[in-house]
Amino acid sequence: MKHVLRLAPVLALAALVSGCGLAETGAATAAGAQSAAQQAQDARKTEEQVQQRLQDAARQDAARRAAGEAESQ
Repeated sequence: MKHVLRLAPVLALAALVSGCGLAETGAATAAGAQSAAQQAQDARKTEEQVQQRLQDAARQDAARRAAGEAESQ
């Protein structure tokens, strides 16, 4: 019985230390998932901006062509 009482604090300390590692791993995993989600959202936003710029450039090109055709007539 004495041996069990001597081991109890050691076992409790080991349980606390291993629990901290699990909590840290879980927090790191959650942060990684959040970071990946943020990167995906940023990529979608960038894609939308690029598409908007392409559409604007196409409109400007069409307007220039129409103006050039109007001048040549």
